[in-house]
Amino acid sequence: MTVGVATDPRRFRTAMGRFATGVTVITTRTAEGHVHGMTANGFLSVSLDPPLILVSLGACTMARHLEAGDRYAVTVLSAEQEEVSRHFGGRPSLSVEFTSEGGYDFVPGGLAFIGCRIVDRHPAGDHTLFLGEVEHLAYRDGAPLLFYTGSYRTLHAGLTEDVFFY
Repeated sequence: MTVGVATDPRRFRTAMGRFATGVTVITTRTAEGHVHGMTANGFLSVSLDPPLILVSLGACTMARHLEAGDRYAVTVLSAEQEEVSRHFGGRPSLSVEFTSEGGYDFVPGGLAFIGCRIVDRHPAGDHTLFLGEVEHLAYRDGAPLLFYTGSYRTLHAGLTEDVFFY
């Protein structure tokens, strides 16, 4: 086990990388009417009633768009969408045609599609937390794309029979 000072940013990032997360693409319409997207794993469900989610963003173009706007969409990526994640993570390699549903823009092929109206913004250290009330929701079954210790992973889960030892 590695032990050290919690305030060392590199060590903190390495420790937090031990928490496996799903991978999402956040999208929003810019003031000019274009769709802007970015890969993010700082995403979580906050409340069932009302349905609220949270996206945590550092200083980036998407954060500036969300500060100026009032809506964002989240596409939860499937295991087959690693290249999509890399594309929106700063390594453009694709031509993506967004699908629009309920007035929100999503990446095709995802597992869940969540459209939100921003209801609050909270500064938190070097990030801003964008709290969104869900206005649109759709989903399908499939395997998720995961991120763990700086690498993409997939979920390998199977059904097993219960085994009893006497």
